Amino acid sequence: MADPSFDIVSEVNWMEVSNALQQAQKEIGSRFDFKGTAAEVRMEGKDKIVLVGDSEPKLRAVRDVLDSKLTKRGVSLKGIEASTPEAAAKATLRQTLSFKNGLETELAKDLAKFIKGLPVKVQTTIQGDQLRVTGKKKDDLQAVMGAVRAQEWPQALQFTNYR
Repeated sequence: MADPSFDIVSEVNWMEVSNALQQAQKEIGSRFDFKGTAAEVRMEGKDKIVLVGDSEPKLRAVRDVLDSKLTKRGVSLKGIEASTPEAAAKATLRQTLSFKNGLETELAKDLAKFIKGLPVKVQTTIQGDQLRVTGKKKDDLQAVMGAVRAQEWPQALQFTNYR
């Protein structure tokens, strides 16, 4: 039997993003302070969200609504990269948000180094955009999970394929 292992990944739950987006659209459509403005939030392509507002403060308000809905649905805001607001049609501002999906190589290396510094006997292997952690004992793997969770990382991390 193979040694127990798990993968550390950074994935976006697109179903939750879609649900949060719908909730944000509903709130923006019904809120008094957005009445008669160009405020909107919409999906563009598979992995981008576009925010539109009449001014910087309105754009920030739209982003705050979306952020609150994403947070409530358990989507981490760490993986969101926002473009600088740019002028759009009819004197509006547009901002594009994109989501980081997968572990970046630098972060995977940092994680591997961090795990090697722990007092447990496990091996790490970088496999594309994920990090595989293998050990002899499940207790060691659970200790690694706890230690990784306790740290602050630049991206949201999930543990998958625990076996």
